Amino acid sequence: MPKESLKQLVASEYARCAKDPVHFMRRYCYIQHPTRGKMLFNLYDFQCDTLNDLNEHEYNIILKSRQLGISTLCAGFSLWSMLFNHDFNVLVIATKQDVAKNLVTKVRVMHDYLPTWLKGQTVEDNKLSLRFANGSQIKAVSAAGDAGRSEALSLLVIDEAAFIDKIDEIWASAQQTLATGGRAVVLSTPNGIGNFFHKNWVKAKANENSFHPIELHWTVHPERDQTWRDEQDAILGPAHASQECDCDFISSGRTVIPGDLLELYRETTCQEPIEKRGLDGGLWIWEYPDYSKSYLVSADVARGDGNDYSAFHIFDIDSLTQVAEFKGQIGTKEYGNMLVNIATEYNEALLVIENANIGWAAIQPAIDRNYKNLYYTYKTDGYVDAATQLSKGYDLKEKAQMTPGFTTSQRTRPLLISKLDIYFRERELVVKSTRLIDELFTFIWRGQKAEAQLGYNDDLTMSFAIGLFVRDSALKLRNEGIELNKRAINYMGKGPTTGISNTNDNWKWNPNGKGDSDLTWLL
Repeated sequence: MPKESLKQLVASEYARCAKDPVHFMRRYCYIQHPTRGKMLFNLYDFQCDTLNDLNEHEYNIILKSRQLGISTLCAGFSLWSMLFNHDFNVLVIATKQDVAKNLVTKVRVMHDYLPTWLKGQTVEDNKLSLRFANGSQIKAVSAAGDAGRSEALSLLVIDEAAFIDKIDEIWASAQQTLATGGRAVVLSTPNGIGNFFHKNWVKAKANENSFHPIELHWTVHPERDQTWRDEQDAILGPAHASQECDCDFISSGRTVIPGDLLELYRETTCQEPIEKRGLDGGLWIWEYPDYSKSYLVSADVARGDGNDYSAFHIFDIDSLTQVAEFKGQIGTKEYGNMLVNIATEYNEALLVIENANIGWAAIQPAIDRNYKNLYYTYKTDGYVDAATQLSKGYDLKEKAQMTPGFTTSQRTRPLLISKLDIYFRERELVVKSTRLIDELFTFIWRGQKAEAQLGYNDDLTMSFAIGLFVRDSALKLRNEGIELNKRAINYMGKGPTTGISNTNDNWKWNPNGKGDSDLTWLL
């Protein structure tokens, strides 16, 4: 072939590659397959469609099944963009630096196998970055709050976004440069509901943000059938396989309470409140006080000026129905007075305030106002329920041995989480609040500890768990044979019963026939 004709052919082919990323990858990009070795990346139809979407839309969010080659596809798209654009800056962020580095490695492998006339002139090449003489480069970093800050980004790739802690901060940092015309690809398998990836996916599907949604269920792969899917259940277990293959947010994740169970509560028991009180409507009410019922108020306390919120719940003790809930940022003294007021309104309810750190500032107004139904914890065995304390002969009236409020510690916290799990799984609750359900979707296992995902709160969750734990202790007293009726609980007894004396209008329990122990703080 004449030299001039060859140059024209190369120029024509170069122009076609520059215009069409699908042609570029199908014709010239080689990959290192884990079982087949070096091979041409002969794209499947769904991969071609995805690649065209990446090229057409500036922001893309990809909900994907495992092992569909999407990370490799992003590597090819990054290489194509770097070769045919000057100063194209790609940043890859993943859960760990090694994961991000893998995508850079895929770019390097593809580039190495390109024909000479397609290759870029390399001026920097190491494990974490690759830079060409035309000013284009790709760099890999691990996830950190300042990742992407001060980078003049042309393309941001966030791999396994649903598993990255503090991704909200990363995204906010990157917006400074992406806003000037940069592109973004956010991809992941699902990891529960309520996190950054899930929220942006839902908004993208509703056309409420800038992301173009791309969903890649396992069935898009032409070489996979139901037999393959059944094998994944056997290999990974049903729950993990559902997360990795089915693009199912609800069954995925590490939520303490299973996602499908939370969704069931949302659909069957949750209701809009009949009233929202306060300037910001933070107090939600589903049932007004009923004089014939007994109530419990369980509260968690925040400073009122940070990222956490003060929160409380009001339970109908007998039916375990959530009748009211508060979440808001409020000063501790004001919050303490609010708790006394609401507990008084609900038939002088048992008032349980978590007393760690700043909690004491909210407890003090209840003490100053001599609220008689304030919960106390025995200092030595605060993790033991009241019925057990009584069986040991503790004098529950002796305030020197008691501390006001509920103490959450390394010993009590696992008991609270266990109580929360049991009540939800056995469906003994009537949960009215969608706000609580949303928070529980981000209440996850991090190793052996149950806590909120980074960037989220568990104030409603922990105050709810405290209420369940204390309520269970109160009922155990009844099950142990202590006959306290509703009117006695509210200081309105019809008359003394076995083991109880009515002196000066205060109910007293005499566990051993020696002295009277005040139980009004408990019920």
